[in-house]
Amino acid sequence: MGPSIIITGAGSGIGKACAEAFLGDGWRVGLIGRREGPLQEIADRYEDALPLPCDVADAAAVETAFATAVATWGRIDALFNNAGVGTFGATIDEIALDDWQRCVDINVTGSFLCARAAFAQMRRQDPQGGRIINNGSISAHVPRWGSVPYTATKHAITGLTRSLSLDGRPFNIACGQIDIGNAETEIVANLRAQAEAAGQPFDATMDVTHVASSVLHMAKLPLDANVQFMTVIATTMPYIGRG
Repeated sequence: MGPSIIITGAGSGIGKACAEAFLGDGWRVGLIGRREGPLQEIADRYEDALPLPCDVADAAAVETAFATAVATWGRIDALFNNAGVGTFGATIDEIALDDWQRCVDINVTGSFLCARAAFAQMRRQDPQGGRIINNGSISAHVPRWGSVPYTATKHAITGLTRSLSLDGRPFNIACGQIDIGNAETEIVANLRAQAEAAGQPFDATMDVTHVASSVLHMAKLPLDANVQFMTVIATTMPYIGRG
């Protein structure tokens, strides 16, 4: 039996691409997402896929999902905290409080709840340990215009990563972060559409499979080695020096 990983936001975009990459590499993959249909579609194609329908902002639902995974596999070797949403294209005075709260609930609280559940299991299992990988964003370093909720939450993810890295050391739990720029997903397609509608140019993009292979590389390292932070972007995307 291969190692096990839980991937949040696994029904589409980066999460789906990563789930398929891990399954193709022989991992057992727990698929967390709010919509059961897309998760089941993956499970119908891969024997080692375990659908775990769950709202990551719901503490009880997260605990149930992780308990199901442990009951099925006996342990959890890795977590990819990937689920996230964003609000883009508006200055802070134009952002509804509900939109801010939704970003915080999913991006920050959801990542906290899943990391807490994974950490608790990794700490008590035998052999002890595991790996948590958080999906940050280049917005954790350089924001887009009009992205206050998303950017603020992604800065919070960096704090979560750093703290988990320290807290996990006594228990053989490694934590790293991948910061991604413009992978071809539904979210990026929507941003491109917004830019085109406004007559604005849009940045270069890259195939989402490059993100999946990067996350797989991070996860496959032995626990005495860690990618602390990795940045993966389209080569010509404005980022370094904004050019």
